[in-house]
Amino acid sequence: MKTITITKIVKKVIFTAVLLVGFTGFSQEEEEPAQKFSLSGSVDAYYRANINSANKTIPDGSGGEIFIAPPTSFANANGFALGMANVIASYEGEKVGFVADLVFGPRGEEAVFGSPVGSTNIVNQLYVYWKVSEVVTLTFGNFNTYLGYEVISPTGNFNYSTSYMFSNGPFSHAGLKADFAIDDNWSAMLSVMNPTDLTADNPESLYTYGAQLGYSTDASSAYLNFLYGKQELGAENTFQVDLTAGSDITDDFYLGFNGTYADTDGDGFYGLALYPQYKTSEAFAIGLRGEYFTVFADGADDDSVFAATLTGSYAVGSLTFKPELRIDSFENEIIPNADLDDVQKSLASFTLAAIYSF
Repeated sequence: MKTITITKIVKKVIFTAVLLVGFTGFSQEEEEPAQKFSLSGSVDAYYRANINSANKTIPDGSGGEIFIAPPTSFANANGFALGMANVIASYEGEKVGFVADLVFGPRGEEAVFGSPVGSTNIVNQLYVYWKVSEVVTLTFGNFNTYLGYEVISPTGNFNYSTSYMFSNGPFSHAGLKADFAIDDNWSAMLSVMNPTDLTADNPESLYTYGAQLGYSTDASSAYLNFLYGKQELGAENTFQVDLTAGSDITDDFYLGFNGTYADTDGDGFYGLALYPQYKTSEAFAIGLRGEYFTVFADGADDDSVFAATLTGSYAVGSLTFKPELRIDSFENEIIPNADLDDVQKSLASFTLAAIYSF
């Protein structure tokens, strides 16, 4: 009888303990907030070679040496070369948060070229934000530009090399912006900022103003962007209007678009690009960037280029390989030939990039 009683008591104790453990686990699951701090980033390297021009440096006209490469940002070295290491620390609270985005390496150095001369600045982005309400979010600090289709990080672009519109437009801004979630589809943004790419300070106390109107659904999006203000002392105001759009035509086929126009007292540029991309499997996709770009001076076209970039993307876990064939066709003869004894209108080049994201 004693044995039976003790057994019953033990069973009751165990049953009660199981209930308590289950209840505690359930309560923690319900009450414990999602992880707010995160660490992410990427590492990339590449190989690049010209097909119809010399693979060596040439004088740049100012006492230095440059590689023969497309005159766009990033990935312009010969042979095996480095991109950058990108480390992003962020904290997302219920109302407030921050992003600290650090870059190391050639691509990173070129991205933060607006830092003070002699600076060892490695800051790509550094900002705090406050979700004032469900509708309004304020961002204060240094953030990458809202204009254009492409971004600084290679993980955010399908093509590894970058476009002329991206290379000639803003990279980053420092200032205050307000984002408005108008409804489930419509959004807007207003900002006051330092001159373009002056992200560490504002030595001349000049300011630039920005605006954006956006519309997005689950399958497509479009953003109309504006920028206006003085970029340097003694210059006229710069005005830029930019449209980016993209849509999933099918489950496997995506089409993107970017068009831009920038003018500073009759000098500036305009261009447009299409970005068709087709996913053949979970691991592989292929995409084309076809871009037309023109620089003008004193209100008249000065030079133009058509660039076609065909890129493959093969993913092995978190590592992505991107073989890329690019042909730049210029209006004028500006590219040295293979023997460096003449100039030509086109440059064909091949790039193989490896990008690891975490």
